[in-house]
Amino acid sequence: MEINAQRSEPDLNDAASPFRGLKVLVIDDSKTIRRTAETLLAKEGCEVYTAVDGFDALTKIADHQPDIVFVDIMMPRLDGYQTCALIKHNKVFRTIPVIMLSSKDGLFDRARGRIVGSEHYLTKPFTKDELLGAIEAQIGR
Repeated sequence: MEINAQRSEPDLNDAASPFRGLKVLVIDDSKTIRRTAETLLAKEGCEVYTAVDGFDALTKIADHQPDIVFVDIMMPRLDGYQTCALIKHNKVFRTIPVIMLSSKDGLFDRARGRIVGSEHYLTKPFTKDELLGAIEAQIGR
């Protein structure tokens, strides 16, 4: 388990990116998925925060107030559905778009994600275009 808060500074080489300055929280128990998303998003100028599970994420949401959240469905302690539901039931954070991440591409998983309030669903592994397209669809950048 990681103890330090992870944050990636925006890549200063891409000043024209429409994603510059966007605060993104990536919640996944897989270090590989966190690092992949973090690298792709930082190159687009996003400020990226990462969390290893839902409990870790709730603190980071309060501290950093991200513009968008990506959350893995299957995590220990507090899964993605529970994490999304907690975000959406909080009057301060309910407007933050939540995108579910899963290695499963089932109708049930997508429907359950919608029920708890997620706006979008991405199947892992995702591409850079899918990741940015999901942000664009929610944030309108």
